[in-house]
Amino acid sequence: MAATAGVQNPSRRNRRPLFALLGADGISQTGNTLAMVAIPWYVLETTGSAALTGVTAAAETVAIVISGVLGGVIVDRLGQKRTSIIGDLASAATIALIPLLDQTVGLAYWQLLVLVFLGAVLDTPGRTARRGLYATVARLGAVGLERTNTSALTVNRAAGLAGPLLAGVLIAALGPTPVLWIDAATFLVSAGLVAAGIPGRIVPRPVGTVGTVDGAAMAGIRPAIGRYLEDVREGFRFIGGDRVIGTLLVVFSLGSLLAEPMWSVVFPVYADQVFGSALDLGIIFGALAAGSLLGNAVSFVWGPRLPRRATLIAGFTVRVLTLWVIVAMPPLWVIVVAVVVNALFLEPTNPIWMTVFHERIPEALYGRVLGALLSLIYAARTLGVVVYGLLLEWAGLRPTLVVLAVVNVVVPLVLWLTPALRGLDASRATGGADGTGERHPRAAALAEGELG
Repeated sequence: MAATAGVQNPSRRNRRPLFALLGADGISQTGNTLAMVAIPWYVLETTGSAALTGVTAAAETVAIVISGVLGGVIVDRLGQKRTSIIGDLASAATIALIPLLDQTVGLAYWQLLVLVFLGAVLDTPGRTARRGLYATVARLGAVGLERTNTSALTVNRAAGLAGPLLAGVLIAALGPTPVLWIDAATFLVSAGLVAAGIPGRIVPRPVGTVGTVDGAAMAGIRPAIGRYLEDVREGFRFIGGDRVIGTLLVVFSLGSLLAEPMWSVVFPVYADQVFGSALDLGIIFGALAAGSLLGNAVSFVWGPRLPRRATLIAGFTVRVLTLWVIVAMPPLWVIVVAVVVNALFLEPTNPIWMTVFHERIPEALYGRVLGALLSLIYAARTLGVVVYGLLLEWAGLRPTLVVLAVVNVVVPLVLWLTPALRGLDASRATGGADGTGERHPRAAALAEGELG
């Protein structure tokens, strides 16, 4: 099993690795958000083309999805700590090459595109690995998984909110090129924290070729790429065979597809057409930040006692209700209240699904399964951004808001009607087993050494 529900004896707990991982994760995420602002700005400055800026963003998106699906095998083979360090070092190198080449021999746009693509490909397994390490450092520190995952998500949320602001200030003061040097340095710091702060003896040992077919026996029959793809398929087979994880994948992919684009596409158009001010858009995003932090605080304090299925249903139901408030195009203060309430109820759902994944995914498959899950959810959100952008262009703001509110009713209905999630609270007591006390057979076999 990937992580047991219990914790170590408090008298033997060591929380320094947890703090080191939180620090590394926050700094690495800050680096990602700096790059998210600095690289598009650099492209605009050097090419003057909005189209090429969009192509750059698309290349990064494609790289994240591909690497999420295929890169999980690297996490399982190299180990979580090693992959996290290598991912940060690779990110530092690819980011640093942009200003280095620009200031020396020159940097063509196609070279920038290659560096952006490689950076995303190499960084994604590192982020997946850090998600896995949280289960290990939680056990060592005698901290429950719910609180550990809430802390991790809070750090990432704070970095995601502060990073763009910091990038804007630094770009205004220094320009995009020096900011990219700072960005590269953040990844070096993150790698150093993981290397020095997390003892190798506590990290799950990496596996070789893991699957239902013996890796050594297949070495002389199949080429390396065949064994690699077999490992990838093993992760997808696990997702398909675990009803709880499969259902959560559907739920959060639908949420990403149907609702998340409102922040990146719908609200900017809403603020422009209804209020006519970027300041109002900033206020709305400030409300999102406040609600998210409040929701994470609620999850940290009461998360271990909150009923999981009811919390998921409540979070997505409240989101639908707040979307219907926005359809009415009320005054700004009403939207602010709706956004805060939405985030307050929805934010506690994120530590739940991350904790369930930690409980149910065996360590030998963690990189492949979580990498595939996160990349599919990310791909759904990207598709949603494109669809809602086209809908806004074709139908206009008000019809798009109605569609947004109507289609999101599907998500709480799936949560309410799916039998697989009715044992979520029982699984908390049994460390990831179903309500019947039975774990997924593939997870049980891997945990007991029967596979791989």
